[in-house]
Amino acid sequence: MKKVAVLMAVLALFAAAAFAAPKHWVVGFSQIGSESEWRTANTISVQNSFLEDTSFTLIYSDAQQKPENQIKALRSFIARKVDCIVFTALVETGYGPVLEEAKRAGIPVIMIDRDVQASDRHLRLTIMGSDFVKEGEKAGTWLADYLKKKGLDDGKKQINIVELQGTTGSAPAIDRKTGFATVMKTHPNWVLTRSQTGNFTSSEGKQVMEAFLKADKNIQVLYAHNDQMALGAIQAIKEAGLKPGKDIIIVGVDAVKGAFEAMVAGEMNCSVECSPLLGPQAVQAVRDLRDGKKLPARIWTIEGIFDETNAAAALPTRQY
Repeated sequence: MKKVAVLMAVLALFAAAAFAAPKHWVVGFSQIGSESEWRTANTISVQNSFLEDTSFTLIYSDAQQKPENQIKALRSFIARKVDCIVFTALVETGYGPVLEEAKRAGIPVIMIDRDVQASDRHLRLTIMGSDFVKEGEKAGTWLADYLKKKGLDDGKKQINIVELQGTTGSAPAIDRKTGFATVMKTHPNWVLTRSQTGNFTSSEGKQVMEAFLKADKNIQVLYAHNDQMALGAIQAIKEAGLKPGKDIIIVGVDAVKGAFEAMVAGEMNCSVECSPLLGPQAVQAVRDLRDGKKLPARIWTIEGIFDETNAAAALPTRQY
């Protein structure tokens, strides 16, 4: 009887251990590329977070800035019958058919950072990341306060603004423009004199800013949809014999380390934070999904604004 009791106890322990162990899931991660410091930090955050949990295997695909590569990767994930897809959309449009395929295959899709167009959002479970519209609004509100504080805007004199847009058709480019434009409407003397895409890269940001400077000698403000383009523009401004941050006020988005260094040097005025460190949130969302929990429709990140008043103090702690 004692042997039977011991055997039953051992079997019970094995059963409990097996029950406690989470089911192993394979997750496909489609990233848009590595166009910036922000994107690299985002990729590393997701990869490392899944690597730390041995109950997951992550399959990573770099689209190299091409939507067709992303679609190919998503179809590859579906063919491999992954348990979940984590996906950052390069642009908003064009993903409907492949997302339909994922849904028919019973594979849930979680968006991180960038979303698909509104008509396709019923095909994914949730989107985690920043409020891009609010980021544009924050940039505009900061600029209004700064111009007033410096005595540069009396509400009547024209303020000439140029804009470096992100990748055409991408969610952050669309929404950051929308948010900033909302604030501009409350300042009728603000005039957007030029606006062109720099594709979120420093090289294109520099090229476009060079063209802006050749065509317009009265630029007072640069609003860049990301810091990488702003940093490229800073080089163009310096090469034109002007002082960035003084002759031209520069407002960017992302709050990457390079932007902090530029702010400390007085060559950039403001950066609205957009945190790329979404890995822990992504892993938790997939865990919850595996455990049968319902995910919220939107998972937000908490972010701040940095300028000459707080950039120096925050610089040593920046992770990207």
